Amino acid sequence: FNDYFPDMKDLQFDTKAIREGYRTTQEQEHSEAIFLTSSFVFDSAEQAANRFSKEEPGNIYARFTNPTVDAFEKKLAALEGADACVATSSGMAAIFASIMALVESGDHIVASRNMFGTSIVLLNTIVSKFNVGISYVDLSDLSQWENAVQDNTKLFLLETPSNPLGEVVDITELSKISQANNILLAVDNAILSPALQNPIKLGADIVIHSATKYIDGQGRCLAGAVLGSEAIIEQISAFTRATGPSLSAFNAWIVLKGLDTLSLRMKAHSDNALKLATWLLVQDQVEKVHYLGLESHPDHALANIQQSGFGGIVSFEVKGGRGAAFKVINATEILSITANLGDTKTTITHPASTTHGRLTDNERQQANITEGLIRISVGLEDIGDVINDISKGL
Repeated sequence: FNDYFPDMKDLQFDTKAIREGYRTTQEQEHSEAIFLTSSFVFDSAEQAANRFSKEEPGNIYARFTNPTVDAFEKKLAALEGADACVATSSGMAAIFASIMALVESGDHIVASRNMFGTSIVLLNTIVSKFNVGISYVDLSDLSQWENAVQDNTKLFLLETPSNPLGEVVDITELSKISQANNILLAVDNAILSPALQNPIKLGADIVIHSATKYIDGQGRCLAGAVLGSEAIIEQISAFTRATGPSLSAFNAWIVLKGLDTLSLRMKAHSDNALKLATWLLVQDQVEKVHYLGLESHPDHALANIQQSGFGGIVSFEVKGGRGAAFKVINATEILSITANLGDTKTTITHPASTTHGRLTDNERQQANITEGLIRISVGLEDIGDVINDISKGL
């Protein structure tokens, strides 16, 4: 392979998003090639031995080496400002691989209770089986993070902004707590993507992505990624190599091409979301609107400092609880009733019965997931059409 543009370090984000990781074969194709193969052949038995012993770089087997996956990993690492990246089959696979590679039996994790519901289910039902202690804290309260630290705490795990309410923690201040206690800080950045936030530059050790969301941006496939230092990613890569939650070459090609338009899409999502949130504020049937771009949001000032945009997730609470929320959702004709987010198509869901449906009533209450809460992942349609569609149920 030949590097098409070998020196990328001084280029801007949008240029890196299109050019970084781009490699051609001897056919000189302009778009990235998809390597749909399970294995790779060697010139000799000696070369095979050298590849497996890592004395010689090169492809071996597609579960852990594939040129298309490698191109995606290199591009995303450049955009996040990370030394290395390992791609996985989904966002949940990325979270699980990070935990299993970096935490041992007898260790302790401090996690935000304001995370995606399945992340909490993962911790409570699977990770806890391995004698790993777990404590939950309110995302924004730094004192709770500090007070939850134990002698055996090895990992801080969180997403900021949170899904679906958009709570934010000061990553730089939290990293001071983690570093003082020799704890790894892992931040799920799927809601904003590197186009709007770079946790590593703010002090995080690890960035986790569900590339299914905004990185793909069109709801086409599942993908995940973990980014960090060479030493950290080497440990996680060893876990994924042995256990197999690897990203397929075809899905890697899809999310790789999604990165080309990431910055443009995130700006458009953010613009549309702010217009929708501003409209929702003055609707009589709406009790509360959750969007970081609104000055009324309690974390607006902090988000304005550590983010370069506010993203496309708008949540709001309607009067009348679940019944009223279902009425709003069912009345829509353009919006897609689905729990996925980050799509060009606007999606709508009821978190209490979908994304956070497996939590206990108490866990939902602690996470402020009410029965009247509706989450909108604002897409790229004309925002006037989206507003009109939501207004039918209201």
